[in-house]
Amino acid sequence: MKEPTQFLTNEKGEKIAVVIGIEDYEKLLEELEELEDIRAFDDAEASGETPIPFDQAIAEIKRSRR
Repeated sequence: MKEPTQFLTNEKGEKIAVVIGIEDYEKLLEELEELEDIRAFDDAEASGETPIPFDQAIAEIKRSRR
């Protein structure tokens, strides 16, 4: 059974934070990272740029830093 959601409130009784278990927190972080990866992929695909191999990209970055 899932634990009830706990909130922290301010002096006016307004909810200002949520208390969640560490497992739920870690799961949320993992899912957020996955969504960020999906968004980055979608943005890259929509840019219309031609992809280059990873090694070539690293070499170009190193050259630009000199």
